[in-house]
Amino acid sequence: MKRTGTIVILVGIVLLFSVAMFWLWKKNAEDPIVYKTQTPTTDTIIKKTVATGSIVPKEEVLIKPNISGIIDEIFVEAGNIVERGDLIAKVKVVPNVSSLTSAKNNINAARTQVETARLAFENQKSIYDRQKELFEKGVISANEFDNAQLSYNQAQQRYKQEQVNLTGARQNYDIIKTGTTSGLGASANTEIKATVSGMVLDVPVKTGNQVIEANNFNDGTTIATLADVEKMIFEGKVDESEVGKIKEGLPLEITVGAIENQKFDAVLDYIAPKGVDENGAIQFEIKGSLKKIDTTTFIRAGLSANASIILARADSVMAINEALVQYDPKTQKPFVEVETGDQEFTRKDVELGVSDGIKVEVLSGVGKDDKIKVWNQIKPAKSAGRG
Repeated sequence: MKRTGTIVILVGIVLLFSVAMFWLWKKNAEDPIVYKTQTPTTDTIIKKTVATGSIVPKEEVLIKPNISGIIDEIFVEAGNIVERGDLIAKVKVVPNVSSLTSAKNNINAARTQVETARLAFENQKSIYDRQKELFEKGVISANEFDNAQLSYNQAQQRYKQEQVNLTGARQNYDIIKTGTTSGLGASANTEIKATVSGMVLDVPVKTGNQVIEANNFNDGTTIATLADVEKMIFEGKVDESEVGKIKEGLPLEITVGAIENQKFDAVLDYIAPKGVDENGAIQFEIKGSLKKIDTTTFIRAGLSANASIILARADSVMAINEALVQYDPKTQKPFVEVETGDQEFTRKDVELGVSDGIKVEVLSGVGKDDKIKVWNQIKPAKSAGRG
């Protein structure tokens, strides 16, 4: 029995030794890890965030009528260039029967007042002429003559005022009936003219449409929209997570979806002080003025666009891939490993600058000829036929 136990133990030892030797052989048969290296490059690094929006005119002017009526004729269409004072449309006034009747009654009342004032004036004139003759003969005192002259002047002034009132009543009647009257120029006019120079962006009405003048209870009907298309702005929104990183005066790079391979420069000049909730996310409105646009490029109002807001920029600086940077687990300070010999590396602390998420600026710590270890390289997958 003792001999059998001894044999079993020896066999077990031999088996364990064989397994250990086999494991060591397999371990040595594996390819050793060979770390690649990269050297710093000279690059321009731009840190930016993107906002979506559209291109719109800086100022849009809504042309509205100064009198209600029906569009009789339209002289422009969208896309036309107009100058200030050019005719846009003509409005035909459809008088309100009630207002027309009231205006006619006012004329009749004014005529009665004029006739009454005329009779009073002629009576005072007769009295004045008699008093003047008596005063010149010394029959009455100067005080009595002065009173007669005052009454005469007052009657004459009242007569003139009633004549003015009659003229006003007639003009008001003409305005209600036809939309215009003599002596008032453009203050009551059926011709709608451009108030600024620019391009006609939209004509939302057609001949025969009824239009309403602007008043305290109604904004009025827009007949045309004008804008200077040489002064365009980007209007978009940024998320609340990005709004703290931007400020007025930052440069923008505008890309328009409908215009390929072309960028437009702009300057951020407005950030909304209050955000708006859109689908559960707080968005802040921003605006940026486009710099002078090439005359050969026409940007249509309303085109969708993206704005790259440049937060920081470093031109022609020493840079490395951000993937080469490691961080100390305790201090969280950045460092890289620089090759000092064949597959031998030494840690070097670095100071970093602007990063765009792929490349990062290196301010100090390494030189342009240093070979930096690619520490997180991906090992190639083993082939299917290998053990």
